[in-house]
Amino acid sequence: MAITKQKKIEILAKLTDALKNPLAGVFVSFKGLSVSEVNNLRAELKKENVRYTVVKKTLLKKALTEAGVTGDMPEMLGETGFAYLTEGEDTTAPARSLQVFVKKFKEKLAFLGGFIEGKYLSQAETKTIALIPPTPVLRGMFANIINSPRARFAIALGEVAKTK
Repeated sequence: MAITKQKKIEILAKLTDALKNPLAGVFVSFKGLSVSEVNNLRAELKKENVRYTVVKKTLLKKALTEAGVTGDMPEMLGETGFAYLTEGEDTTAPARSLQVFVKKFKEKLAFLGGFIEGKYLSQAETKTIALIPPTPVLRGMFANIINSPRARFAIALGEVAKTK
């Protein structure tokens, strides 16, 4: 079904408004997802302040150009979905959140690429970013690394005290 020119202008305006300060976004190829699967995907992404939409690729390219995203845009073949961060600091959230569904629906959903802080990412870079844990987990891992030498030293002193 063709979209009227007026409807395209409205969609472009809405998308451009959503991408005023583009933090991060991911492009995915989808084929064969049911309505319930897409609704579940949207609900899970919304928990991370990530929005998911399907829009014409030409309108998406125009909106991203107007938003100032630079570099080589990944090739988008077939039906393309777009997940983008609406607010927050965790720029890995769109890719990381979609990673769960890419694993779950291997045949139906695949990464195409993305962008972070105004620069396009390739498919491989997007897949790598999807594997980065959330910020609180990274902070916990860092605290554990900092605390580890002291904890091991305390254990060693305890063992020495037991022998004497």
